[in-house]
Amino acid sequence: MSILKAAIIGGGHIADQNHIPALKNLSDQVEVTAVCSRDLQKAKALADKHQIPFAYDHAEEMFGSQNKPDLIINCTANHLHYPFTMQALENGCHVLCEKPPAITAAQAREMADFAKMKGKVLAYNLQLRQTQEYTLLKKCLESGQLGEIYHIKADFVRRRGIPGWGNFTNKEIQGGGALMDLGVHILDLALGLLDYRMPDRITANTYDFIGKAGGKGLMGNWNAESFEVEDACFAHLSFPDNVSIMLSTTFALNTKSEKNVNLQVFGTLAGAVLNPFSMYTEIAGELANIEFPHLQETDIQLANTTAFLDACKGKASNICNAEQGAILQAIVEKIYQSAQR
Repeated sequence: MSILKAAIIGGGHIADQNHIPALKNLSDQVEVTAVCSRDLQKAKALADKHQIPFAYDHAEEMFGSQNKPDLIINCTANHLHYPFTMQALENGCHVLCEKPPAITAAQAREMADFAKMKGKVLAYNLQLRQTQEYTLLKKCLESGQLGEIYHIKADFVRRRGIPGWGNFTNKEIQGGGALMDLGVHILDLALGLLDYRMPDRITANTYDFIGKAGGKGLMGNWNAESFEVEDACFAHLSFPDNVSIMLSTTFALNTKSEKNVNLQVFGTLAGAVLNPFSMYTEIAGELANIEFPHLQETDIQLANTTAFLDACKGKASNICNAEQGAILQAIVEKIYQSAQR
């Protein structure tokens, strides 16, 4: 089997700490041949650190070289996901793009349609779906143990976790705050339990009280004066068959826990909590709690990169695909629109 050639676009932390190590661990399937960044010195430094042979500061040069990649890992800022993904697809590359899919729903839809037209895989790095807990939850649902799901409580909440670095509070670059950065992860999991369909009603509120006031930060101190995004988003999604999702996602909230990432799933036969995974049901006429104390931790980035490579080879894959990404971005946009009314 031929080795695929991969290139990284974007030379930041997520490429350095997540994607390149995962690709290096899959060297029997893929070779990282290039890093591209608008800052050539940054690209060269990252390439040198990981013994990657080529560095570029213009993607056009990379695509036009004899070292043209087969696939791209798009690690750019949110507002650059769309142009670099479209450029990679136009040049015949598969693409694994960081989350969120794009800034707007129209961009995500165009990306999905273009990938389909070009016959290339477009996927998104929503790697929480690779945990052992979520995999088991999906198996329990598919085997009928939960019955029919009618409500999901989806939380990705930080107490004071506004990043004190990067562009996380810049609306033009990020497109939004907690929902764009954190909420998409937990919303992806909830939608994955509901066959990834669109709700017909969304009611949402967003807030920026803590972000604009400043205060103690647990992820560095942020600049309150330049805070442009929401620090909290709460949304209720209703689906045509009377199923619902309650989404809570925050950079900053006056709550006890420093961080809470969880799903609570309510079905007609049983309920479940994702972290730590447990089920609540009735057995032989008695209420029963079922726990799973021996689940092993998974390298979720490695698992998601493997799933992407499987998709590139035409194999079955649980990666977040282009169509799901378009639906996710459409829901995110409708949440923001509801909050603005």
